[in-house]
Amino acid sequence: MGGVIVTDEGAAPSGEQRPVRLVVNGLHAKSGGGVTYLRNIIPELAEIPDLELHLFLHRDQFELFYPVSEKVQVTLFGFRPTFLRTLVWEQVSVPLIAWGMGADVVFSPANYGPVFARNHVILLRNALSVIQLTTKIGPLLYWLVLSGATFVSLLSAKRAIAVSNYAKKLLNFGLPAYLGKKTGVVYHGTHRIGQGRTYKPKSGTNLLAVSDIYIQKNYHTLLHAVAILIKERPELQLDIVGREIDSTYAESLRTLTRELGLEENVRFRGHVETGELMDLYQGCGVFVFPSTVETFGNPLLEAMAVGAPIACSNKAAMPEVLGDTGLFFNPNDKNDMAGTIEKLLSDDPLRRKLGEKARQRAGSFTWKNTAQQTYSVLKEAADPRPETPRRAR
Repeated sequence: MGGVIVTDEGAAPSGEQRPVRLVVNGLHAKSGGGVTYLRNIIPELAEIPDLELHLFLHRDQFELFYPVSEKVQVTLFGFRPTFLRTLVWEQVSVPLIAWGMGADVVFSPANYGPVFARNHVILLRNALSVIQLTTKIGPLLYWLVLSGATFVSLLSAKRAIAVSNYAKKLLNFGLPAYLGKKTGVVYHGTHRIGQGRTYKPKSGTNLLAVSDIYIQKNYHTLLHAVAILIKERPELQLDIVGREIDSTYAESLRTLTRELGLEENVRFRGHVETGELMDLYQGCGVFVFPSTVETFGNPLLEAMAVGAPIACSNKAAMPEVLGDTGLFFNPNDKNDMAGTIEKLLSDDPLRRKLGEKARQRAGSFTWKNTAQQTYSVLKEAADPRPETPRRAR
């Protein structure tokens, strides 16, 4: 173990209540939404006066979060990160270290975490229904294990935070009366976009889709929709941005692109840096979000914040996030998807109107609000606290 050593400096005098001592178990944040969530909420939590914040990471993760606010005390673990070793560290070492430093609450921003941690809180963000789309034995076993770990963690946790009402309903395992009482809903946030980075209304034929590539992102149906659209719009361009997490699915998309004759119309951009991504949001003709399974949808909110016109799946949490600020389609119907995209491409006034409504709606989803609401749940889980802290290790 390495990192900042916790001390007793700043301890409250006897008889006074000290700040909430929070341990954030970040061991699962290695890519995608988990990293995005922690990178944005940690700085906001660090600004809350009544909070002493400790972040647990493996040393291989540290570069994902560097630089870290000086108000955050970081502990880095140096074990060899195999599956079994990570499981042991999370289930045994993390609770013991957190107890030794006098942590009031342990927050795991993942579906599961250390079941024996004192006042443990989990974040329900992974949609377990993805298992219905899985056919290969490896991914199937992964989702089965994740489902079991989520159930056990949810039963043992003091509180849980769902990232949407859809996520809360989806992940209650048929026990809404019992599990619903300990689960609150806190939406993700996004950053306010400066005026120079908002959408520039213009006629355009380029489409943008953003998310790491998994089967539930439904890009195969989007490719079929593009094949329909290019019959009338041969100049149409689709940019797909995101890491190829599911390499088998990504390769199948490239094969489908060739079979549909879309090599000149579709670009797989991979991961792009924030500045370039903002340029893509700002300049697309239509942002398309075709996912079939999603507990929230960070790229959807990012596109809303810029003010891009949006064509979106009507499934899962998307209607909850987008509201009436975009056009919806059935994600399993390529013709409906193509028709919805075409409606936006061919109607500039509608695109401007919906884009501006989306930008205004996104203003209510901020990381500051997310942090404050998350802190309220964590503080409730931590209380009652002792008047004076244990001596830290």
